[in-house]
Amino acid sequence: MGRFLAFGEVMLRLSPPNRELLLQTPQLSVWTAGAEANVATALAVLGHDTGLVTALPDTALGDAALRHLRGNGVDCRNIRRCAGRMGLYFVTPGAGLRATEVVYDRAGSAFAETPADHWDWDALLDGVDRLHLSGITPALGPVPAQAALRAAQAATQRGIAISFDGNYRARLWESWDSDPRSILTELIGHADLLFGNHRDIGLLLGRSFGNDGEARRRESAEAAFAAFPRLRWIASTARHVVDADRHRLSARIDGRDRHAQTEEIALSGIVDRIGAGDAFASGVLHALRLGKDAAAMAADGLALTCLKHSLPGDASLFNRAELEAFVAGGVDVKR
Repeated sequence: MGRFLAFGEVMLRLSPPNRELLLQTPQLSVWTAGAEANVATALAVLGHDTGLVTALPDTALGDAALRHLRGNGVDCRNIRRCAGRMGLYFVTPGAGLRATEVVYDRAGSAFAETPADHWDWDALLDGVDRLHLSGITPALGPVPAQAALRAAQAATQRGIAISFDGNYRARLWESWDSDPRSILTELIGHADLLFGNHRDIGLLLGRSFGNDGEARRRESAEAAFAAFPRLRWIASTARHVVDADRHRLSARIDGRDRHAQTEEIALSGIVDRIGAGDAFASGVLHALRLGKDAAAMAADGLALTCLKHSLPGDASLFNRAELEAFVAGGVDVKR
C-alpha cells in the first residue's frame, strides 16, 4: 500500500457555544477545518500513511492549524508557509427546527492566492498511490481551479488513483465568473471514485432522474459511469432530517456491475453534523485501502459518519478499533 495524499485549503472554523446565535455572547470555539484536511486527518488517525498539500499563512493561526494536523499524524512536509491570511468560516449550529448556518470569510487566503505553477507535482506525487480532491478547491477561484486540474492531470499521467468529493458550494462558485459544470466535469473525468449523489450527477450531466429512492440512485450512477470511463465507484449517503437533533442516515456504494446499500440508522442527540460527509469519505477510503468489498465500504463509511455526529469540530478522530466496534454494534459503555 502506498501513500495517500490530499490537496486543498485548511481553514479555521469558529462557532458559538451551547447552540447560541453567532456572537450572542462574545465567545467562539475554534477548530481546524477544511474538507481535504478532514479526510487526511481521519485516515491518519485510522493508521494510514497520509499527507496533505496546502498553503498556510506564516502566522500564529497557521501554526495552530499545523499543530493540529501534525498532532493527529498527518504528514505535513509539503505544506507551504507563506505571507497571507487564514481562511475562516463561521458555523451557527442548528437547534430544534432552526437550521445550521454557515458564513464564509475565506476570500484571498494564502491557499487561494498560491499560483498554480507553485506546486511541483513530480515531487509531491512521489510514492503516492491515491490523490484526494474535492469540488471546494476549484470553487475558490480560477487560480485554485487551475491548480486542482494540474494535480489531477499529473496524477493521471502517473497512473495514480484519484478520489473526488463533489462538495458543491454554490456561494463559492457564484463569487466569481465561474463555469462549475465544465470544471467539475474535467476533474471527475480523472477520478475512479466519486463521492456524490443523484443531485451532483444531475448537475454535471444537465439532467434529472425520474425514479425514486434506490432506483434513482442506480439510474444516476449508470449515467455517470457512461459519461466518465475512468469511474469505478460512486459513494453516497441519504439523509432524512427530522430536526437538528434527529436524523436518519444510510449509505450506498455503486460499482459498474454491483451495488451495496446499508440499512438506515437513526441518529439522535446529534452534537455536530459539520464534517460528517468528510468522515463518510474517510470510512469508504479506509475500507477501499484495506481491499474490502462494496458492502464493507458502505458500512465503514456509514459507521464513521455516524460517529462523527457525536463529536464537536470538523474532523473525525476515531481510531480503527473504535470504528470496528461501532460496525460490530458496540454502543454500550466500554470498561
